[in-house]
Amino acid sequence: MKAVYDFLMYFTGWPLAVLLIVGGLYFTFRTRFIQIRLFIESLRVLREKPQNASGVSSFGALMISTASRVGSGNIIGVSTAICLGGPGAVFWMWITALIGGASAFVESTLAQIYKRKNPDGSSYGGPSFYIESACRSKVLALVFAAALIFTYGVGYNMLASYNLQSCFEKFSFYGPRSCWIFGAVTALCFFGTIIGGNKTLVKVTGILVPLMGVGYVLLTIVALCINAHHLPGMISEIFRNAFDFKAIFGGFAGSVIMYGLKRGLYSNEAGIGSAPNAAAAADVSHPVKQGLVQMLSVFIDTNILCTATALMCLSSGVIPTAKAAGAPYVQAAMSQTFGGAGAVFIAAAVMLFAFTTLLGNFYYVESCFAYIFGRKPGKTALFIIRLAGALLIFAGAGMQMDIAWGIADISQCILAFINIPVCAIIGGVAYKALDDYMQQRKEGKAPQYNAAANGVCQHTDFWKQED
Repeated sequence: MKAVYDFLMYFTGWPLAVLLIVGGLYFTFRTRFIQIRLFIESLRVLREKPQNASGVSSFGALMISTASRVGSGNIIGVSTAICLGGPGAVFWMWITALIGGASAFVESTLAQIYKRKNPDGSSYGGPSFYIESACRSKVLALVFAAALIFTYGVGYNMLASYNLQSCFEKFSFYGPRSCWIFGAVTALCFFGTIIGGNKTLVKVTGILVPLMGVGYVLLTIVALCINAHHLPGMISEIFRNAFDFKAIFGGFAGSVIMYGLKRGLYSNEAGIGSAPNAAAAADVSHPVKQGLVQMLSVFIDTNILCTATALMCLSSGVIPTAKAAGAPYVQAAMSQTFGGAGAVFIAAAVMLFAFTTLLGNFYYVESCFAYIFGRKPGKTALFIIRLAGALLIFAGAGMQMDIAWGIADISQCILAFINIPVCAIIGGVAYKALDDYMQQRKEGKAPQYNAAANGVCQHTDFWKQED
């Protein structure tokens, strides 16, 4: 078993790094640096309401995907990257997000084009649907769906549960069995929320995600103001360490680049095919609109929230060590700045971040079960799936840190090695859609999408098929 685990972990090293960098750069050039060129446009689209009153807005779909992206990875993942890879890992997280924005645009636009219609008129979809429709491979689509269920229902949710309880280890009330108590409470809260269905999920994440994100960034700004005298040296250390020859090539699998790329990917999920499941639910007049919105989610996750954690920790003056990797380093940094209240705040922030991650992740799981079953699972099946998800969350709370991160790394690697090549092969449809959208915007029109006129020969449930 260990041999299999080690073999799979090998692919989370330089093969994953090459895939992410090459794939992200390819999509960036093919979309003509869309993440920079159309950043303002993505903000404008975000304000649009759904075409139907009962539909999911672009903002609602963004909050579901951001709920999954914005989680414990923004706090504990960043801490782990800095403690084990060095301060320069922050720079490589920025690079992952910069080029990952283009990957997020392509995959989410494809999900919109090939999305399916529910009996009530709402939509659903994701990579499995565009793999089947555009690549004509049902087998690969099923493999992807199963891999995503494992990644989010098992790997990511068990890791989020572990991260949630680990942030309480610092406190005196934490005992040998406390992890199981926290796991049980988290699982019960998760089950109680998820049993209400996707509409409840949209409402909960729509409230919690902006609230916790804004509050976290505001506190970070206060911390940076208090520690302003450390800022010049901190910035200098990030860039020095990022290009330090020994830090980069001294055992590449554990280097500053790899920790930056892997923890960045875990946090923003660009290119691994998760966010398209939420993007497909949005009710928009043109697929590119949701592609732009999901591109914005990557920026929010890494360039704002991950950066907030990194700067807050590094400016505190607390030296990162391998032993402090995870919650201990962040709590030590916050305690240095705010005293005992700092550790309490981080525990509360991780609790909220991790909980919304659990909710957002399970939205993806249910979308993939809908694909495997050929329709949305019935009430009994949904109850069993959600109960199983709650039990895995309970089990994850008692895992060891290295095993929890290892399972998450392996599972996200499987998704990336399927989704990024697929998007590169069929991405021409997304590039044509982008050109069509920009042409209509230049003509002063409200963009509408015609699938056949943009080179889509397969049947689509939502878009016009006439030339």
